[in-house]
Amino acid sequence: MAVRKLNPVTPGQRHKVIATNDDITAVKPEKSLLLPLKKSGGRNNTGKMTMRYVGGGHKRKLRIIDFKRDKEGVPAVVKTIEYDPNRSARIALVVYRDGEKRYIIAPNGLKVGQTVQSGKGIAPEIGNSLYLSDIPLGTIIHNIELVPRRGAAMVRSAGSFAQLTSRDGKYAIIKLPSGESRMVLVTCKATIGSVSNSDHGLVHSGKAGRSRWLGRRPRVRGVAMNPVDHPMGGGEGRASGGHPRSRNGMPAKGYKTRPKKKKSNKFIVEKRKSKR
Repeated sequence: MAVRKLNPVTPGQRHKVIATNDDITAVKPEKSLLLPLKKSGGRNNTGKMTMRYVGGGHKRKLRIIDFKRDKEGVPAVVKTIEYDPNRSARIALVVYRDGEKRYIIAPNGLKVGQTVQSGKGIAPEIGNSLYLSDIPLGTIIHNIELVPRRGAAMVRSAGSFAQLTSRDGKYAIIKLPSGESRMVLVTCKATIGSVSNSDHGLVHSGKAGRSRWLGRRPRVRGVAMNPVDHPMGGGEGRASGGHPRSRNGMPAKGYKTRPKKKKSNKFIVEKRKSKR
């Protein structure tokens, strides 16, 4: 996929950078794999707003994605590469030999007509889902399970990938996109390759209306509020706001919020890279 910068014939197009969508081969989704998606507008069951800056946006349908890849030993042919409004990555419609249709996260380089499989004894090729015990060391992977047979939980967004660095007994050590190295059971599955739509980070909306189409309302800065509304609000003139913190007083800009006694800390071999 590539991006295209538009000529600045209007103010909204001056900084607009959009995706060319060359990789998409079908416009209409598979009806049998759609579910209705109801929006909350940031309100709870009593109608109270519990999430600010959420609301509006284009109507969507939920695509049922196969994160488990539990149909083992049955080859599937890629029929289409499609756009999914609910995620940054592209999705691929695959049809199994017995006629069943499923959506999977499309890896980079997956083409229509290609065959993908999952299970044991499968070649480590792009789009195939293997157990971590069967994947060669150094392989680029995505769609990684944290718990066996529960479905992929990590490395699913556009352009992301992880690397299988080593194995130690019943654990495999994986270097994640954040820089963190983590132990995962070798009985968990992962898919070969990196996630598609790698140019997603280069897209620039160009105008506020495109955020509204995505269901994002304008976000008000804390320093622009009154003291009753935010800890950083108030002050004469353009006050800096003091120490950066959230609305409920939690420090920001580098304050670590991960619990020190979190049980999964023992699986982290190397912490993620700090932005500072």
